[in-house]
Amino acid sequence: MLFMLIVKASPTSETGKLPSIELMEAMTKYNEELDEAGVRIMAKGLHPSSSGIRLSFTTPGEQPVMTEGPFGNPKELVSGFFLIDVESREAAIDWAMRMPDPIGNGEGEVELRQVFEGPVETEV
Repeated sequence: MLFMLIVKASPTSETGKLPSIELMEAMTKYNEELDEAGVRIMAKGLHPSSSGIRLSFTTPGEQPVMTEGPFGNPKELVSGFFLIDVESREAAIDWAMRMPDPIGNGEGEVELRQVFEGPVETEV
């Protein structure tokens, strides 16, 4: 089962400043544990929203509206993600609970979501 651990942005992550050496070491250790267990597919951090572009599809059939960052409330943004492949929802929760505070300073917030696999059925 694929799960994404979505690391929410914060005012600190939106500055683009790298985390402390201690946090970087803790995250490296966490990534190594994921690798050793064979569950990590990918893990990446994102640049701050100030370097991002947002497309809004406001009118069906028309071109999307393009807006350059930065974007509003950092708590509504994403600063990174982990994609893991585990046996169960409980295993995904266990891995999420092991993660160090991904932002530091008590600012970290992680959202855990299962990824659709295979064809997605739609209602008719």
